[in-house]
Amino acid sequence: MFADFNWAETVSSPVFIALIACSVVTLAVAAERAYYFWTRRGNVDVLGRKVARLVRNGDLAGAERECRESKHPFGSVAERLFEKGKRDLESIEERLHIALSQQKLLLEKNLGVLGTMAAVAPLLGLLGTVWGIMRAFHEMARVGSAAPSVVAAGVSEALVTTAAGLVVAVPALMLHNHFARRLNVMLTMSENHARLVRTEMPESATPERAHETVPKRPAPEAVEVGGGVL
Repeated sequence: MFADFNWAETVSSPVFIALIACSVVTLAVAAERAYYFWTRRGNVDVLGRKVARLVRNGDLAGAERECRESKHPFGSVAERLFEKGKRDLESIEERLHIALSQQKLLLEKNLGVLGTMAAVAPLLGLLGTVWGIMRAFHEMARVGSAAPSVVAAGVSEALVTTAAGLVVAVPALMLHNHFARRLNVMLTMSENHARLVRTEMPESATPERAHETVPKRPAPEAVEVGGGVL
């Protein structure tokens, strides 16, 4: 099928070179994101129950250590619960929101590149189609003939670049959706388990309250009454 196809002319096309660059970028970003998500994996259900049990038993230092050692986003989010500072509901909600936003930025890094490749590659393929058809008509005008041998090169280039655009766009779109789904699941699980841990933290058991001391009441002054001292 491709034995007699002139690959040199097609590969030298600017559109095809751009599609090759897009495929390299897509592959590199997909490999980087796959490795990053793999390093952030973990059984958040088991970890969440363990941290909640430690908090329930009053071992806040152990619970904080488990969160710090975890690579899953839940560890970084739940660790904010053990920070010193205000313990009112509004402050805790703000810390959780900031932690989740930070983890979202880390998880969705470079995902926009995959989305861009999925959108741009088909357009580049379409541009290649137009480029090939223009080349075919140019050859027809130069030779003065519409023989298949004259227009075959341009039409072939048009079809190949269109196929190349789809070959790049389809995997890029699938990978983008896959990583976006994993991102949403990881963040949702992290938030849910962090809030469950928060419900196990009574106010009297927080690190801030644990170090509070009750001020001593001053001893009453002695009062002389009738030559005696009370």
